[in-house]
Amino acid sequence: MPARQTGAHLVGSVPLPDAETVFRTVSASLGPHLRRITDGETGRRGRWIWFQREMLGEHPDMELDTDEPPYALYQWDGQLLRETPYLRFKPGVDPTSVEFPIGYAEAAVESFGLYTKLQREGIIPEDALFQVSLPTPMATAYMYVSPSARDAYIPAYERSLLAAVREILDSTPHDRLSIQWDVCQEVLIFEDYFSHRPADYKEQIFAELGRLGEAIPASVDLGYHLCYGSPRDEHLVMPKDMGILVEIANGLSDNLDRRLDFIHMPVPQGRSDDAYFQPLNGLALSADTEIVLGLIHYDDEKGDRARSDTARQCLPSFSIATECGWGRTDPARVTGLLESHRKAVEYLSGG
Repeated sequence: MPARQTGAHLVGSVPLPDAETVFRTVSASLGPHLRRITDGETGRRGRWIWFQREMLGEHPDMELDTDEPPYALYQWDGQLLRETPYLRFKPGVDPTSVEFPIGYAEAAVESFGLYTKLQREGIIPEDALFQVSLPTPMATAYMYVSPSARDAYIPAYERSLLAAVREILDSTPHDRLSIQWDVCQEVLIFEDYFSHRPADYKEQIFAELGRLGEAIPASVDLGYHLCYGSPRDEHLVMPKDMGILVEIANGLSDNLDRRLDFIHMPVPQGRSDDAYFQPLNGLALSADTEIVLGLIHYDDEKGDRARSDTARQCLPSFSIATECGWGRTDPARVTGLLESHRKAVEYLSGG
């Protein structure tokens, strides 16, 4: 696998007041090292897909499932984070006719206008792509929708999601756009985190990820962010190693007929050991796919370097990121996190 240029990647959410503040802050700190720039998923998108739960709860075709116990969300250490009542379609509703106002296209179009303005002013680097991060259909399905309704819900939500993607594609120059699919619940399904897992879960997941990727034209930059969840800045599952991440990366790549431009995989703070990274030797991606390792952790320069050094034994070159977005992180940490990215890129580049 040939060496790739090292860069910094921002997964998505940034806990700053608005998109302009994010664009300006990120560009000033990491501009030369960014291939893509996020709008920070500010406002209602700050808690990732929670605003989708709110949308579903208000949707006229949905109702609470009073026959199913609420979904209990547990952290890796057994701590119960919250319980959320499941939703289902109301009796008599035809799921094939339901449309969901998911809001992602509107947010992307608004932020792209600001991105274009700031890029013309020289604030955002000229070669930094506008990054739009989107959840998969399984994300809301497994978090908020009753198991009895999921099979009907997933294609309904996917239909609305792909309609939003087409709107983004129609309103944004393809050579300035990057689409990142956020893949969390699928990773957790592989880890057998949920109480309901279909027997053919692998086939379902790889087919879904392939469909989502194929919906993006080859003229647009495409990537996937693999994730173990971070409701309170800690994983829902602590991975044994990168084996499942590598299996998913290889599987989704096999289900793509188009180019895979980048893929992000997380690294827990306490894992700088060989055993965690060893599965990377089985990564079977195209030589031009950018590998992004989420090994940056707040105020841990020594650990960032140790994790980077171990990763380099498996990969000749890679870009760096944090494990997940920062939307639920203390805003006071943003400056330090950006500085950690800069230092890590310079360290890996020999600067």
